[in-house]
Amino acid sequence: MANVQSLDPSASPLDYYGWELRRQREAHGLRQGQLGEIIFCTGSLIGQIETTKKVPTREFSERLDAALGTDGVFSRLVGLVLRSQLPSWFQPYAEMEARATYISTYQAQLVYGLLQTEEYARAVLATGMPDDLSGQVAARMERQRILEREQPPLAWTVLDEAVLHRPIGGREVMRNQLARLLEFTGHRWMRIQVLPFAAGEHSSLAGSFNLLRFDDDPDLIYTEDLIAGHMTANPETVREAARRYAHLQAAALSIEDSAALIKRVMEERYGNRPKPEERAVA
Repeated sequence: MANVQSLDPSASPLDYYGWELRRQREAHGLRQGQLGEIIFCTGSLIGQIETTKKVPTREFSERLDAALGTDGVFSRLVGLVLRSQLPSWFQPYAEMEARATYISTYQAQLVYGLLQTEEYARAVLATGMPDDLSGQVAARMERQRILEREQPPLAWTVLDEAVLHRPIGGREVMRNQLARLLEFTGHRWMRIQVLPFAAGEHSSLAGSFNLLRFDDDPDLIYTEDLIAGHMTANPETVREAARRYAHLQAAALSIEDSAALIKRVMEERYGNRPKPEERAVA
C-alpha cells in the first residue's frame, strides 16, 4: 500500500482545505482519479491539492461543492486559502482593503491590483520569481471579488500616464488591460483618472499610495517600499496624504478625458499590427 501523507488541518488554511478534500472524497468512496473525472481534472491534481502542493482555484472549489454536495464548504474555504497565499507583509493591508468603504489610490508604475487582468497580474508577479506564481495570481484575482459585492467600496484611482505606456506582458496583455480599464467608464463605484505627462511635477513624485476610509475605524494610509508594505493611521500623515491626493485629482484629466486617453494609447501603442510577412505582401 502506498504511503499516504498525513495532514495537519490546523497548520494553515491550505492544509485544512487539503485535509477536508481528502476526508470528503474518502467519505464518498472515491479515488482521486474518479473524483477528477467527475469534476473534469486529473487525479494527480486532486492529489496535489490534498497534499498542499497546489493551490485550489475558485472554479475548482465550486465544482467540488457541486460534485460532493458539500453545500458551499469548499467555495467558502477557498477564499481563506487564497488570501493566505498573499505575501505575509501584504495580508494585513488586504484585510483592511476588504473592509474599506472608500478607497482612493495613486499608482505611479502599475495598474492598481483591483483593476488588473489575470495576464497583467501574472506578468507583474513573475518579476518577483515566486515559488508558486499561479497561487499568487489566484490570490490577486480573489482580492477583486470585493468589487463584485452588492455594495462594493467606492473607489477612486489616479494612474500616472506612465502606467499606460509601460508594456507589461507585451502588446496583447496591455491592450486587454487597457480595455479592462475602459470597462469602468461610467461605473457607479469605480472612477479612473489619468495624470498626464503634461502635468509635470506633482504632489506625489515620491511614489504610489492608498488611502482607505471606513465607517467606524480611523482612516489608513498604505505605502510600499522595495521589501514590504506600511500602514499608518497617524492623523497628520492621513491629512497630508488626503491633501496630496486632492492635488493629484485636480491635476489629472477628467474621467471622460482619461478614458479617451486610455483608448488612444490602447489603439495607437497596442493596436493590432500586421505581421512582417503581411507587411511585405502589402
